[in-house]
Amino acid sequence: MGTPEFAAAVLRQVLDAGGCEVVAVYTQPDRPCGRGQACRPGPVKELAFTRGLEILQPADFRSPEEVARLAAFAPDVLLVAAYGMLLPQAVLDVPRLMPINVHASLLPRYRGAAPVQRAILNGDTVTGVTIMRMVRPLDAGPILSQRALAIGFADDAGAVLDQMADLGGKLLVETLTRLGAGAILEVPQDETRATYAAKIAKAEAEIRFDQPVMAVHNRIRAFSPKPGAFFFMRLGPDRPPVRVIASPGRPEGAPGEAVPGLAAPGTVLGLAGGGLRVACGDGVYLIPTLRPAGKKEMTAEAFACGYFRICPDGEAPVCVPCELDGPAG
Repeated sequence: MGTPEFAAAVLRQVLDAGGCEVVAVYTQPDRPCGRGQACRPGPVKELAFTRGLEILQPADFRSPEEVARLAAFAPDVLLVAAYGMLLPQAVLDVPRLMPINVHASLLPRYRGAAPVQRAILNGDTVTGVTIMRMVRPLDAGPILSQRALAIGFADDAGAVLDQMADLGGKLLVETLTRLGAGAILEVPQDETRATYAAKIAKAEAEIRFDQPVMAVHNRIRAFSPKPGAFFFMRLGPDRPPVRVIASPGRPEGAPGEAVPGLAAPGTVLGLAGGGLRVACGDGVYLIPTLRPAGKKEMTAEAFACGYFRICPDGEAPVCVPCELDGPAG
């Protein structure tokens, strides 16, 4: 049971390892996406189709008939990775041995929907993958296996998820091997250490340049590549601000250094080192590439060439909070 690329990578490792038979694949129903709002199959569905597996896409498991259809497969285990649906107890009771989940954190830290984004947003340098037996309370089941993973200074959420998917698939295969041999050990989670990683709200992806430069760096990494960390740039008093998505860059100098000229947070200080220089609360951040609303991603130099000429003479572009000028452009 899974839907996005993370789950597809885990499924691929299970299929390639052998040692167990995947009798069916459950994934979320196809949903409209993109400008044309066409329904497209998710990565798990595409992989299952190429491997000739039976594919099921129920909207939920509220009906006894849907639970009965699952039970008819008589599975030894349910393997769940980023399915995107809360499973009722009736579903968790179906497998002969247990339902197993691949979770992208070192539980009990970061239970919930967005563990990777929350870890990066908080500036964590270590995360990991947990294989657990599923119980009804969210991500609270006993741990079957666990492995740590370093978060690099420049790693964004996409890069960390790719590493986690590879690690999670290997760890799941190892866990299934031990389960088949009757050598599994269940370790209860320490509830006193539990934290929750709430689902990401789009508004959280807005970059606030009045924050410290490391907070800006972590926010951009946490929301890259999806949904994309954004800010609004004002290019003159008579123009609506332009919404811009920023790619991860780097602080200029050491965090905490004085901002040149005591520029106010959000002031665009020009170009240097292949990046757009923006004043933050305690330093300067360099953004290498940017994507204005409705446009393709471009280098900082190309962005400056195309947009800075719009500014009236003597005025510098300024990055402003959305509540000051509102979404536009």
